[in-house]
Amino acid sequence: MPFNLSSKRPAMWLAVAIVLLMILWVLGPVLVPFAVAAVLAYALHPLVRYLQKLSPRLFPRLVSVLLVEVVALFAVLGIILLLVPILTREIPLLQQQLPALLDRLAVNVNPWLAKFGIQLSLDVASLKAQLIKYLSANRDDWVDPLVASLKLGGNFALTAIGNMILIPVVLFYLLSEWDRWVLQIVQWVPLAWRPAYDSFMSECDAVLGQYLRGQLLVMLALSFFYAAGLVAFGLDLAIPIGVFTGLAVFVPYLGFGLGLMLALLAGILQFASLKAILMVAVVFGLGQLLESFWFSPKWVGERIGLHPLAVIFALLAFGQIFGFVGVLVALPASAVILVALRRARAQYFESQIYRGPSP
Repeated sequence: MPFNLSSKRPAMWLAVAIVLLMILWVLGPVLVPFAVAAVLAYALHPLVRYLQKLSPRLFPRLVSVLLVEVVALFAVLGIILLLVPILTREIPLLQQQLPALLDRLAVNVNPWLAKFGIQLSLDVASLKAQLIKYLSANRDDWVDPLVASLKLGGNFALTAIGNMILIPVVLFYLLSEWDRWVLQIVQWVPLAWRPAYDSFMSECDAVLGQYLRGQLLVMLALSFFYAAGLVAFGLDLAIPIGVFTGLAVFVPYLGFGLGLMLALLAGILQFASLKAILMVAVVFGLGQLLESFWFSPKWVGERIGLHPLAVIFALLAFGQIFGFVGVLVALPASAVILVALRRARAQYFESQIYRGPSP
């Protein structure tokens, strides 16, 4: 019986997929910096090519790569530094206002709960003493536990520092030799599969490009909205919190939740009234509605086609395998998987297995 490659193709692809999943499962932590660098290289490579085309003499390959990577690293650093004025302002305010806030909480909450038959006894004095101890400026109170935790989690700290150093290095090499890497991968594809491979990669590239462009528009629009909305309520830290929240929505749900908590904390410490809750409810409620029903569907969702349940599952699955970084790459990776599933579905419905034997 002659060997039929086409009849073996499904089993071959299944075996390859199983092997790749096993490798990802076993080497997940090791592959994290390479996966992040690969995603960044894919997103930044068009900028490198644009600079080269703009002026080959002024921007040769090496100069273009260095310029693009430095700008990208400064952008990431700028987002992180948005937290500095928030933390440097809120922690001292928290130390000063926390005792009064706890007293007000005990006075207002206990009678309100008593109306519903709930008797809650809060030892406010003891609670204030404990919280003030941990928030005090006494260096020994927080440095010693921090050092002890770093000793216990030394491997995690070393891994984080190693990734921070390794990702820019890997990104530099990937950007420098991106075209060569892509060509080498293509050369391994059998000639008979080249048309299908080229079509698949072209569709993935289109979907991912649309995702990145759409997500950037969403981030910019939400940054402006949250900053403007918080400024309208008179929040002192409106601009850093608003811009950070808008940019942090790149991490679905987590970025929004972190921005909401920062705004609520800043509002409570500044206003010390229900105005803080009203501000968060109005600004973040409207922001979530705009993102869910206008920005994301118009600029991201329609282009990728991921169902909200699929988004949640992807975030949990990639987060379980790769940790926090997995959450970052969950949606673009899911977009590629979605393209593969669409093609597999189309091939199945066109196959003889689905249609059955001819009558």
